[in-house]
Amino acid sequence: MAGMQVLEGVGIALLALLLALAVLFGRRRAIARGGGTIHLSLRLTTLVPGRGWATGVGRFVGDELRWYRMFSFSIRPRKVLHRHDLAVARRRAPDERERMVLPGNWTIVCCTNRQGTVEIAMALGTLAGFLSWIEASPPGVIPNPPSWPMAG
Repeated sequence: MAGMQVLEGVGIALLALLLALAVLFGRRRAIARGGGTIHLSLRLTTLVPGRGWATGVGRFVGDELRWYRMFSFSIRPRKVLHRHDLAVARRRAPDERERMVLPGNWTIVCCTNRQGTVEIAMALGTLAGFLSWIEASPPGVIPNPPSWPMAG
């Protein structure tokens, strides 16, 4: 009888795990359904040098880049970056510690917005599209540089 309860518990745990995986993949498919998605990582904290990176999916929706954490059940984006508030300050290669958590062919783009500095890591092939999106503006609108001071 005790062996049956153990098997039942293992079966329930496996079923819960499979259900969680199905929800994660279904969420990712729903986010990517409209197109305009890229794989990128955001640095959520800078408390420990080289750490704080979280992988996710970015989705371009008009003037917004909506970032969804890869392993989350939330259907809302974790971070929303607005094109008109975002300026690229510099690009850099991942340092020694960052190379352990970021793919080798990725680059880090350091951007500024009204909230401060945002570090975004992405593949080199994705970078050109990201930079084009930042520089693009609707027809008839002349893009202006940001009016806030650049973080140094």
